[in-house]
Amino acid sequence: MDEALDALGVVIPESSVAIELTAPEIAENGAIVPITVISSLPRTSQIAILVEKNPSMLVANFLIPEGTEGNITTRIKMAQTSSVIVLVKADGRFYRASKEVKVTAGGC
Repeated sequence: MDEALDALGVVIPESSVAIELTAPEIAENGAIVPITVISSLPRTSQIAILVEKNPSMLVANFLIPEGTEGNITTRIKMAQTSSVIVLVKADGRFYRASKEVKVTAGGC
């Protein structure tokens, strides 16, 4: 985790209720896990999705152009049950939200 955070330039992200992370409680197929991230933080400029127990933790990294809503919907792969961690960069600072997703059949 520390290496992934260093690669993104993250310095101890704060938890934030302004980040809405929607993911299933149980994913029957780890190859296609739907994820939605909505950031209501002003000046959101980056959204990164990490899966703690994946072979490669960084699953996706989106750069959000100025004036664009911080709203991402995608599908990710998960090798096993793990925490999905979302990092949002807004106004030069990083914030986080996370959720545990149980995977019945791994996708990596």
